[in-house]
Amino acid sequence: MSQQIADRRDQDFVLHEVLNVAQFSGSEMYRDFTKRTIDMVLSEARKFAVNEILPTQKRGDEEGVHLDNGQVKVPPSFHTPYRRFCEGGWVAMAEAPELGGQGLPQTVTLACGELFTGANCAFLMYPGLTRACGNIIASLGSDIQKALFLKKLYSGEWGGTMCLTEANAGTDVGALESVAIPKDEGTYGISGTKIFISGGDSDLVPNVIHPVLARIVGAPAGTRGISLFLVPKLWVEEDGSISTDNDVVVTGVEHKMGIHGNATCSIVFGGQGRCRGSLIGEKNKGMRAMFLMMNEARQGVALQGQGFASTSYINAVNYARERIQSPHLLSMLEEAPTSVAIIEHPDVRRNLLIMKSYVSGMRSLIYYMGFCFDRIHTTDDEALAEMYRGLIEIITPVAKGYCTDKSFEVCAIGIQIFGGYGFIEEYPQAQLLRDCKITSIYEGTNGIQAMDLLGRKLGMKRGKPMIDLMGEIQATIALAKEVGLEAMATAVEAALNKAGECAMVIGGAAMGERVLDAFGSATLFQECCGDLMMAWMHLWRAAVAHPKIASTKNKKDKVFYQGQVTTAEFFIEHMLPVGLGKMDSVKALTRTITQMPEEAFVW
Repeated sequence: MSQQIADRRDQDFVLHEVLNVAQFSGSEMYRDFTKRTIDMVLSEARKFAVNEILPTQKRGDEEGVHLDNGQVKVPPSFHTPYRRFCEGGWVAMAEAPELGGQGLPQTVTLACGELFTGANCAFLMYPGLTRACGNIIASLGSDIQKALFLKKLYSGEWGGTMCLTEANAGTDVGALESVAIPKDEGTYGISGTKIFISGGDSDLVPNVIHPVLARIVGAPAGTRGISLFLVPKLWVEEDGSISTDNDVVVTGVEHKMGIHGNATCSIVFGGQGRCRGSLIGEKNKGMRAMFLMMNEARQGVALQGQGFASTSYINAVNYARERIQSPHLLSMLEEAPTSVAIIEHPDVRRNLLIMKSYVSGMRSLIYYMGFCFDRIHTTDDEALAEMYRGLIEIITPVAKGYCTDKSFEVCAIGIQIFGGYGFIEEYPQAQLLRDCKITSIYEGTNGIQAMDLLGRKLGMKRGKPMIDLMGEIQATIALAKEVGLEAMATAVEAALNKAGECAMVIGGAAMGERVLDAFGSATLFQECCGDLMMAWMHLWRAAVAHPKIASTKNKKDKVFYQGQVTTAEFFIEHMLPVGLGKMDSVKALTRTITQMPEEAFVW
């Protein structure tokens, strides 16, 4: 069975028919990116993903990474595609051309990223983290730091990471023990140990730049006293030359459940007392600086999950069309019934529709976040830009938490479609499930995303981002009613109203005596918000597709548009009612979570 990745027709539908991303070519920033150019970029990205990256998926999983005399060796199959990936300018797709990027709209960048991560997420993590490291320097770095590092990172010549986690400071970053000591020449001596550092080292590049969180000696305790430092693996002089090693030592690589091709490292900084770093941003403002990277990373992790789910879904559909097993239910009583492809069996179709509804809904939601970024970059209306910034803030924790949870669910169903073969490593589905699981854990576990949504985002700016989000959903409801989808629109409107009630109840409880009960239901509330956003995206898709069913003469397009409406009906009629039940559970604010005696969990 040949593997494929993301449905191109559906990508085009979201980009051009739902979001109309070619509209941004009317701005100075994106003037070169007409529909034709966007289509060409996406075609080249798909070609590269299928021909260069996809063959490394299984091979890289089997080859894995290993530590050889202090040097991390990545899968040999990664080297040529990585070099070609860099040569193609794919590392910094959305960044300015003068810095080595392509200057693409963020929405198009995400569409390309879905293809790359769906082909092999473990591979894409190396350039992905490198780009994120570069973005921190672009936002906060001094002129010298930008001159020394930016082009090297955005070109992929050097690698980049993010170094937050320590053995005793995972979620509680403020408990970190890494120390920075001021030195005479304006640098800092760095000492400490970081763990779980994705892409912490590799033989793909000669140097790796580490943004490292540490506390300057004498700084306040907790997160208030954390600063951010750039720590190269090999020290870089002000003239750009690489001098001595910088006492940055990889002490181990983790043997993980999935993403075997990506090096997850333990790194000791300054074990010999010779590690230097340069402050980036302001002293004691390191967490604020790192959150620039974290928010981008969380949006990227949502895309990773969706990439896994999209590939698993494509595999499942193709397999279901090919696998002949059992007669059709309506011919079971015939004397010699003929077996049919399993896609004709109702329960298989139900599973495929669940997969499709999540994959296409998540694609729309993630691309919409990119659309919000592009609107910010192309408008002169500061109030409008501020609205879109607020939408990004409130959607980010839901996208990271909901999309990764549902992507794992999709990958599990993808195994189910294959039956026993899905459980065998010879087929791709098992690896996709293994690889996908990390997305709900790193860059802030999904429980942390739920706490962020309830504790920070829901009441941000007196609730304005949430109100704006509800206004955007209401606008789609109005559009759907206009084109004759009253029943679906009314169902989503009822869900929107109930979600508003739900937010009032849990938000109020979070600010009162029942704060622990509220946070006990935070994850369920986040899932309710995700269900609502999926219904919104499907209603939007259906509202665009429905008028085109009658107007188009192309048979394939007619079937495609009908599929959008049917998928929306399925989610809104079959899946959303379950979400309404979850909303009832959230509104009930169960006390059982806080009242359960600790000793009663296990005697």
